[in-house]
Amino acid sequence: MPHTWGPKSGLQPVPAEASPAQRARVLFVCIGNSCRSQMAEGFALSYGKDVMEVASAGLSPAGLVWPLSRKVMLETKSIDLSEHWPKSLGEVPGPFDLIVNISGLPLPPGLKAKEVRAWAVEDPVLGDESVHIKVANQIESLVQQLILELRQRKH
Repeated sequence: MPHTWGPKSGLQPVPAEASPAQRARVLFVCIGNSCRSQMAEGFALSYGKDVMEVASAGLSPAGLVWPLSRKVMLETKSIDLSEHWPKSLGEVPGPFDLIVNISGLPLPPGLKAKEVRAWAVEDPVLGDESVHIKVANQIESLVQQLILELRQRKH
């Protein structure tokens, strides 16, 4: 299946969506489900619906998606997180094919996944807009790599 690179150097959405049985169930986890995992979920939903069914959650969910994360995602990536909200691990039903741990902390026991990966990504929650942009760029690249890997597995 072809893929294209868009004007913002982002992987563009693929029009045809695979059935849920053909897509990998992926969970992105960070501490508050307020910045990093929300960004990852936004990129995955925008670019990778053909290969993944995606969710995000936090080890200790915050009260809201961080406003600066929402702003940066919308203004620099054209991804709207306004309908997203922080969720706990108990709010996202497993099992998962892949859990991507972006928290920098150990995951609690009992999470069911075929594979767990850790991504070392700075927590931007207390950073300024430039930090949020840097983190969004890093997560976008990591999600793009994951999508391409999942597409290659399908063939």
